[in-house]
Amino acid sequence: ERPSLPDESVVLEGSHCRLEPLDADRHSLDLYEAYTKDTDGRLWTYIPNGPWDSHAQFDAWVRTVHGKADPFFYAIIYKSTGKAVGIASYLRIDPVTQSIEVGWITYSTLMQRTPIATECMFLMMRNAFDMGYRRYEWKCNSMNRPSISAAMRLGMTFEGLFRQHTMAKGHNRDTAWFAIIDKDWDVARAAFETWLDPDNFDADGSQKQRLSDLTAPVVYDRWPTLTVKSDH
Repeated sequence: ERPSLPDESVVLEGSHCRLEPLDADRHSLDLYEAYTKDTDGRLWTYIPNGPWDSHAQFDAWVRTVHGKADPFFYAIIYKSTGKAVGIASYLRIDPVTQSIEVGWITYSTLMQRTPIATECMFLMMRNAFDMGYRRYEWKCNSMNRPSISAAMRLGMTFEGLFRQHTMAKGHNRDTAWFAIIDKDWDVARAAFETWLDPDNFDADGSQKQRLSDLTAPVVYDRWPTLTVKSDH
């Protein structure tokens, strides 16, 4: 049986955030305002587009992608404020081989290194396996060490390096491939649920157990030249 496709009517609900299918009228202004808080442009180093010079420019881009079946974009809503603070998408959605990828992950500074950043990835991963996919992929520029570290922290196994895979903003991109598969999902899901449990955080909000330690049993091969730093 083929897995289902992402559904425009489905909102992914978490404790800290919810993921709503991206809609320009509801989300673009919040997102633009959140992204302008990145004052040094570092956020856009490995993103194919951006930064944006105006809300009108950003809004025009959002209108080209919202409602598309692939990539299928979500706005990440911080539940405490009701504001959109980032985006992520499913892409390369293949019900025949039951494979789906997560990408276009663009977190504003309002959500970086917070539980929201982890929870939204958990919600997308859980939804993908619940829809019936057997393989969940993550690909990134081999120079993007934070993304590589994040992939392994989330339970992804390094599967190889595609040299001179593509060009990004006029520069060569060697692409690192990661994935988690369905047989490892039960362990990974328990790891996420343990890490996200309020009892895993002390009064100052510091974690007691690291997610990278909890997901380690399903990470079969790691990026060979990276020392994974403590997660937050």
